[in-house]
Amino acid sequence: MIEIKKITATETYAVRQPVLRPGKPIESCQFEGDDLKTTTHFGLFKEQTLIGVVSVFEVTHKDFEAKKQFQVRGMAILENEQNKGYGNLLITEVEKLAHKNKIEIIWFNAREKAVNFYQKMGYTILGTLFDIPNVGPHYVMWKQL
Repeated sequence: MIEIKKITATETYAVRQPVLRPGKPIESCQFEGDDLKTTTHFGLFKEQTLIGVVSVFEVTHKDFEAKKQFQVRGMAILENEQNKGYGNLLITEVEKLAHKNKIEIIWFNAREKAVNFYQKMGYTILGTLFDIPNVGPHYVMWKQL
């Protein structure tokens, strides 16, 4: 059984660390804004085991004129559960939340290897590849709702 539900920032670390920050201290999994009331964290559970996470922040990107924006961060599925459609389920949940909150744009910094996944979900690259120190190459990606 698959279930998506809201979780705390701290609960996301169990997936963020092995997928997004392998070999780095648990503190590297804490993102600025994680504990704001406006931030939402979703966990995807398979048979009551957390296997995927995504966090949604009310942050505006300077290159978009829309006033109501969501930034997605910390999107991760445990390696042995990837390529099974679970990422699609999490992004769909983010988009439902965005529609409910009348958000105009969803944007994020996508790892280079995740670009194809997001493009299949209707997201577009903005600008050129850039490096996030100690994390790796990324593109800004976005979608207008």
